[in-house]
Amino acid sequence: MKNLLHKLFSVSMALLLLLSTISWTVEKHMCMGRVMDIALFDQADDCGMEAGLALLDDTSIGEEHCCDNEAFTMQGQDTLNLDIFHFDFSQQVFIISYATSYLGLFQESVDRGIAFDFYPPPNVAEDLNILHQVFLI
Repeated sequence: MKNLLHKLFSVSMALLLLLSTISWTVEKHMCMGRVMDIALFDQADDCGMEAGLALLDDTSIGEEHCCDNEAFTMQGQDTLNLDIFHFDFSQQVFIISYATSYLGLFQESVDRGIAFDFYPPPNVAEDLNILHQVFLI
């Protein structure tokens, strides 16, 4: 079970690292204020209205643009070699205390079996229940 959780955690951390270093580009094609197409990592397809306007001979309609392309790019992380000395003191204390307590969870405790089978029970001089008059009802 521990080995399976370790592998699952390793794969999820690798995917997180991969997704944080990729640059994401989302492009939208809007026609008359409505989103017609959305593309990820690619150019959005147009709706064909600009080609239809180019065929018309009327220049007043041809000059107005009803379609618009919007692109949003989120840059990936380039610097991945941070060390503990870039943090301030309180963050260093938190990271070190968290790491030591987390690693302490997976240490196997050694149970020392102390056997009391070899020791005889103590000699009782008097019966203490009768002496103190304590009886279970």
